[in-house]
Amino acid sequence: MSEQHDPTGLELASEIARAAVEAAEYGVVLPEPTKPRTPRRPARPVEQQRSGAHPDDRDPQLIGNVLDQVVRERGWKKRISLSTVLRRWPDLVGESNAEHSKPVFYENGVLIVDCDSTSWATAMRYAASQLVAQLNRALGEQTVLRVEFRGPRAPSWKKGPRAVQGRGPRDTYG
Repeated sequence: MSEQHDPTGLELASEIARAAVEAAEYGVVLPEPTKPRTPRRPARPVEQQRSGAHPDDRDPQLIGNVLDQVVRERGWKKRISLSTVLRRWPDLVGESNAEHSKPVFYENGVLIVDCDSTSWATAMRYAASQLVAQLNRALGEQTVLRVEFRGPRAPSWKKGPRAVQGRGPRDTYG
């Protein structure tokens, strides 16, 4: 049989009073009830920080603003802008040129573009100054100083564990 809960607490109070009377009759000293200790507050700083009516750094920030701040602090703005613009490579150089060329590297103001053939690289060199001007308009002045167009790489004859110094198989040509 489950005991019913007394919401008034009278039953509990009468049990405590009865225990106190019995303890006094037999000479038992009950400990004094102690108040729970309240933790001390840390000392207030001399200069109090107060929130005002206007936004400040302690307010929740929009994620876009936080990311912009990180990009600025780390110096990534130029790189991100360049990659964003280069994703639109076909718009910059035209569809047919974009099919035969691809930007591969950027450092210190020099953009390197690999082309399918030497003839495409030569043809695109004629439009290099216009491309530099377009990129600088989109990214800011002096971002791209020069664009280098490279043709396909020549095959290497230096292969294998027994490769030797020198001209290789071409050294017997005349």
